[in-house]
Amino acid sequence: MAKKAQSFEQSMEQLEEVVRLLEQGNVPLEEAIELYKRGMTLSKNCHETLQKAEQQLITLVDRNGQETSLNTVKGE
Repeated sequence: MAKKAQSFEQSMEQLEEVVRLLEQGNVPLEEAIELYKRGMTLSKNCHETLQKAEQQLITLVDRNGQETSLNTVKGE
């Protein structure tokens, strides 16, 4: 069975925990490397989620159902 993707909030909580553990400085080297790798994966996933959300916000739909670029709305 496919593993369900975790939410943005869950990823952020895990990333914060990884950072906390690494900042303590008392993690054995091998574990620190694995934590770093996990943190990078979590960071990438969070970044992608935020990019997708940003793209959804960039295009607005006006009352007539026409897509309008956020740049046009801002007058750029």
